[in-house]
This record gives sequence, structure tokens and C-alpha cells, in this order.
Amino acid sequence: MAYNFTYYVPTKVYFGRKEERNTGRYIREYGAKNVMLVYGGNSAKRSGLLDLIRQSLRDENIVFSELGGVVSNPRLDKVYEGIRLGKKNGTDFLLAVGGGSSIDTAKAIAYGLAEPEKDVWELYEHTRTAQKCLPVASVLTIAAAGSETSKGSVITDEKTGSKRAYDDNLARPVFTIMNPEYTMTLPDYQTESGCVDIMMHTMERYFTNGGNMEITDALAEGLLKTVMKNAVILHTDPQNYNARAEVMWAGSLAHNDLTGCGNDGGDFMSHKLEHEMSGMFDVTHGAGLAAIWPSWARYVKSNCLERFVRYAKNVMGISVKGTDDEIAEAGIKAMEDFYHQIGMPANLAELGIDPPDEQIKEMASRCMAACEGRTGSAKVLTENDMIRIYTDAK
Repeated sequence: MAYNFTYYVPTKVYFGRKEERNTGRYIREYGAKNVMLVYGGNSAKRSGLLDLIRQSLRDENIVFSELGGVVSNPRLDKVYEGIRLGKKNGTDFLLAVGGGSSIDTAKAIAYGLAEPEKDVWELYEHTRTAQKCLPVASVLTIAAAGSETSKGSVITDEKTGSKRAYDDNLARPVFTIMNPEYTMTLPDYQTESGCVDIMMHTMERYFTNGGNMEITDALAEGLLKTVMKNAVILHTDPQNYNARAEVMWAGSLAHNDLTGCGNDGGDFMSHKLEHEMSGMFDVTHGAGLAAIWPSWARYVKSNCLERFVRYAKNVMGISVKGTDDEIAEAGIKAMEDFYHQIGMPANLAELGIDPPDEQIKEMASRCMAACEGRTGSAKVLTENDMIRIYTDAK
């Protein structure tokens, strides 16, 4: 039975070649006078993208400042640095140039500048709710997180290793510019990690025990098959524009809540388990998801068997006869094979980490605390369950 839902995605999307040249004009429509550019390393500089954006802002007489150096698993100290910079310069609009890390950092800064008397980390600790947020937009260069149209952001407190998410429609970007050409210089590992993240955003909403709609399932299954097909193409042909475009658009559709309409909101335990892994070991998020998902899937499949069987047949193309459990297992094994086909890990050893029991217990404890009592839909997990999943993933 379908659940009631509210679908709200106000982000305007400008998709295709040369759209980044119009950045200043698009920002001007929102009345921005002082923009902060938030970006990561040198790729946006090497590609010439930053220069194009700077010139576009100058053409519209928009004052801007810059905050570079955002890293994967974006850090709280960079957020605080951005808040200080924004207060000094009177920033009234955040423009992220890059992927999910830059966009999430911009969202956190936007929260902090909108309520400057409060500590933004309180939002991510869920001790208060945001009342305001400055407008955020993005020029996307990495197809992965879906943050360009989503309400979510994830920040890591590097002092404690805590990686926490905060979701609020206040931070949904007002627009995003998506030119697939700017994803062509990504290393293959980063491209494929992004593909896994896109798929997982859909799968987290697919494997639930709460409400289903045939149209939502069809959209989810089509998205998953499209990403898998094009992930394989990009593994050997990284300059393929059409494949880049398919994956880039899929990234937004996977995490703007479309593939969760009518269900209970999703499971998201693979994400939460991985957050503790990347918080502790600083692994690439998508690769971490690939490494933890098979053990999670095998641990919960008997509690969500109908969905795993459907997934095996409709997404992974499993046609063998057998019991439902055997068909579900064949689907999980096929996913592991797909991960290997695109150079992704399927366990922690292949990811390159070997946490001892003490670290596994610490990750499980932190994950349980971050869940705040909401611990899954496919199967409700206890802390001991989490320990088993981490251990089985080794």
C-alpha cells in the first residue's frame, strides 16, 4: 500500500554544454550582491571552470569571495572558516563549484551565516532545527551525492571523527548547473564511486518494509539499470559524453526523493554504517558503500525477502530457478560481481581497511548514537546487529 507523501524539489536545473557561462546571470535573478564561491582542489582551476565563473560574475557586477580547499568527507573546520569569511564580507549567496563535498560545505556555511549567533554543528548533532538558511546554488562537476537537488548535507567533525547528516528543505539549492563535460577529467575510481553512491541512494529507498508504489519501483529499477550500464561504459570510455550525461542526471533523480515517493522514507542503514567507516578511516564514500552493502544485504534479506527477490529479477536479471532465498542471494552475488567489474570493492579487505574488534564496536556505538532510535526499514538493527554486519564485511 502506498503511503502519503509530499514531493518538494524547487531546484531549477540548467543542464548541458556551456551552461556554466551563464552562472552570473542566473545568480543575478535571485538578487545576490555578495557571493561566496566554495570549491575543492585544483580540478576546477585546471579545467578553466573557475575562471569562467569568475568572469560571469564580474560581467553581472556581482562581488564575490572564495573558499577553496574543501576535501572529501567535508570537514567542520572548513565550514567554520567559511562562516568567518562570510561574516567578514557580508556574503548573501553561496555558490558551490564541485561535487557533494563542496555543496554540503556550502549548505552548512549557509546555515551558519543565516543564524550567526548559533553553532551550526548543533544542527548536525540534531539538538536544534534550522530556522533560516542563505540561498545555495551549485555548478556540478562530480555525479555522485545528489546534493545539488537534495535537502541533505553531511559534515565530519575531524576532531572526533563524527560524520553526521542534517536534512532540511531550507538548504535545497535554488539552482544547479550541470555540464557533463566537467566530469570527464575525474579518475576512474572517483567516477565509479560516484556511480555506486547514486545507486545506493536509490537502493536505500527500494529495500523497505513500508509502502510501495509500482510507478516508484519502475522509476527506481530503470534508474539503477541505466547507471549500471553507463558505469561499465565509463570504466573503459571516460570521455563518453552521453554516458556522463546519463549518470549525472541519474545522480540528481536518485537523491531528490523521487525514488522514495509512497514508501516509508527508506532504510539508509548502509549509508549510516558507511559514515562511521569514512569518519574513522577517511575512505571514499561510494567505495565504502560498495564494501559494506553485501554484508548488510545478506544480514537483512530474510526480513525483506520479497524486495530482494524483485531486485534480483528486475534489476540484476536473475532468471535461475530456486527458492526465494536462493534468488535473493544470486542477486546479491551479481551485485558483488558488478562492483568488481567497475573496479569497486565488495568487502572491507578490498577497500583496504581491517578494523580490529575495538574499532568495530566503536563504529557500531557511534552509528547507534547517530541513528537516534531510527535504525532501518528492511530490518531494524540493534548495536549488536551492526557489529555483526561490520564483522561479516571483513
